[in-house]
Amino acid sequence: MSAVRIRHPATVAGSRIVGLGHYRPERIVTNDELSQLMDTNDQWIQSRVGIAERHFAGEKDTVSSMGAIAGGKALADSGLEPADIDTVIVASCTTETQVPHSSTQVAAALSIHAPGSFDLNAACAGFCYALAAADHAIRAGSARNVLVVGSEKLTAWTDPVDRATAIIFGDGAGAAVVSAADEPGIGPVTWGSDETQTQAIRIETRDARFIQEGQAVFRWATSVIAPVAVEAVELAGLSLADVDVLVTHQANLRIVEAIAKKLVAAGARTDLRVAKDIVTSGNTSSASIPMALDRMREAGEVSPGELVLAVGFGAGLTYAGQVFTCP
Repeated sequence: MSAVRIRHPATVAGSRIVGLGHYRPERIVTNDELSQLMDTNDQWIQSRVGIAERHFAGEKDTVSSMGAIAGGKALADSGLEPADIDTVIVASCTTETQVPHSSTQVAAALSIHAPGSFDLNAACAGFCYALAAADHAIRAGSARNVLVVGSEKLTAWTDPVDRATAIIFGDGAGAAVVSAADEPGIGPVTWGSDETQTQAIRIETRDARFIQEGQAVFRWATSVIAPVAVEAVELAGLSLADVDVLVTHQANLRIVEAIAKKLVAAGARTDLRVAKDIVTSGNTSSASIPMALDRMREAGEVSPGELVLAVGFGAGLTYAGQVFTCP
């Protein structure tokens, strides 16, 4: 019997982000509005989590519809056509149904024909996981242009009068188009999880709502995530001083600032620009990193070619981070 050789497609050197987009629902919910539903106030909320307002999805907004809007903007920003996209990945932990999966619905809404498509749930680390999956698929030769979406309708899974969660979560979507490149524009991912704290953020049954052990998550994030960010930079063969912009998952302003402070102490520049979209968007889980970066770009706070350090973390407890160049 003759030997049979299995072949793989030719690989490429790397990938890069070539387009960004985001969507925030129209409805803005202030801290004063929440104080009408529960025992809280603007000063209490801002002092603890740094949020002034957040956006809530409307009745017609779904994980897929919001993801399609953000994805359409990213596609337009990239200059590519729907026919150029061969893979769609949606990161979310709040899809309305498990079947059909959201990525096929996003693809259909954007007239992307017959892509490879799958959903990914790594909670608030989801976008970084999905970005790594896109980079891996492209470098392995399985894809060439990937639409990566983080989209969440967290309010559908939140008890509206639970002060531990209702003051934090918002809705929205962020997206990126990732394409093959002659030189790497996305660094290696560092990812992992803490299996000892799987219950720190949870939904206990199909009909239940988010429960969060806030203090446990705060202690974990402020102690574990800065070293993860450092490792992501080192894996790319860079130093913290090379980083222009830090975009962490927008979990809590105090967590964001604590991570940034530790990175500056470890060698990041004092002029490091730090995303603080949490203040007006709330915690949007897997949508928060692409949304925050795109909003910084719109405001002129980050420029094409600058080095971004992204790190996501959340339920699981999971984490992931990588560096990449801004489109």
